[in-house]
Amino acid sequence: MDIDKIYKEYFETVYKYLLYLTHNEDLSEELTQETFFKAIKNMSSFKENCHISTWLIQIAKNLYFDELKRSKKLVEFNVIQQKIYEENIEDTIVSNEEKIELKNKINDLDEIHKQVVFLRISGELSFKEIGLLLNQTENWARVTFYRAKNKLMKGVDCYDK
Repeated sequence: MDIDKIYKEYFETVYKYLLYLTHNEDLSEELTQETFFKAIKNMSSFKENCHISTWLIQIAKNLYFDELKRSKKLVEFNVIQQKIYEENIEDTIVSNEEKIELKNKINDLDEIHKQVVFLRISGELSFKEIGLLLNQTENWARVTFYRAKNKLMKGVDCYDK
């Protein structure tokens, strides 16, 4: 495998995921670099039964939890703060007021639903990859995303049903 190609293709995904977890650009950058360093060191242990992005996200997640242990801080997952509000969910266009409402609704989701929504939309991971990453099945990831989407859509009139 060409590590330069992998780095270029997946850097942004790994970085965004870590930024979502840490809410700290410097720490996200550092952990992203560490993720790729660890991936290079352990390339021989990569099992081709999963996508490289799933493997990299898993490494990043483990490094993040290691960082939490080292710093003895508990960081809770927060609202997806980046392009999710600029992008549309399920090909719909949301006005600024509706974006605020959506942001509040995402913030009200439990942590697992927030994670699945983030990984699906910002991380652009497949349901299979999300399931693998969270030690669940592909079907579980689909159902969890569907339920989160339904919770988000309640009371939002802009969605075509």
